[in-house]
Amino acid sequence: MRTSCRSWAGRRPFRNSSPTPGVNWPSSGGVTVVLGNRGRSVTSTIFGPLARTLVRAGVHPDAVTLTGTLLVSVAALWLFPTGHLAAGALIIGVLAFTDSVDGLMARERGGSSAFGAFLDSTLDRLSDAAVFGGLTWYMTTSAPAAWQLPGLGVGLACLVTGMLVSYVRARAEGLGMRASVGIAERADRLVVALVAALAVGLGAPDGVLVLALGVLAAASAVTVVQRVLTVRGQARQMEAGDEGN
Repeated sequence: MRTSCRSWAGRRPFRNSSPTPGVNWPSSGGVTVVLGNRGRSVTSTIFGPLARTLVRAGVHPDAVTLTGTLLVSVAALWLFPTGHLAAGALIIGVLAFTDSVDGLMARERGGSSAFGAFLDSTLDRLSDAAVFGGLTWYMTTSAPAAWQLPGLGVGLACLVTGMLVSYVRARAEGLGMRASVGIAERADRLVVALVAALAVGLGAPDGVLVLALGVLAAASAVTVVQRVLTVRGQARQMEAGDEGN
């Protein structure tokens, strides 16, 4: 599992088609670029030796991706529903932080493959479903009765809207457009969810987790709208360019 929609350091680059001619793509902003470069430098320094060791040992980056997804899924679907929120949040957080290893391995091997990028995105969705599914399972089985129904509602909302956020971006890229904008990307959702789970695991009331999931569901819905509007603008610009030719 990698921990963001290509925003965490050390990720394999997604080999999308060339930007559509005639479309002025939105800028990602200088702060984001600077933070991304710093993040890549830090993770390369910390996990670069491990990545090189694994490559020399003949381990394939896809195997690391699969292993990370399996570990996250097991931790989320075992620890969260059984009430071990703090342990689950910490373990998943560590796995997320070390997630850049497979991307570093791909670069050591000379670059990523199209299948590697596809597998990466697919398993990201599985990891997300495991995390939010595990938290929803906890809310409906282990939380106080007063929070079970609200927890079920916001948990399911997070699952649906989170998948929509990723789908809108993937569909846009499949059509030659970009939709990486939004206030709640994958890394943001995971960080907020894990911090809230950790807080509840350390003694905060379950309402903290319900509130966090509710905010995430709302922010994800806003992100879907932002991405749809962004794609609509790009589509109109493309159509206008076609009519002018």
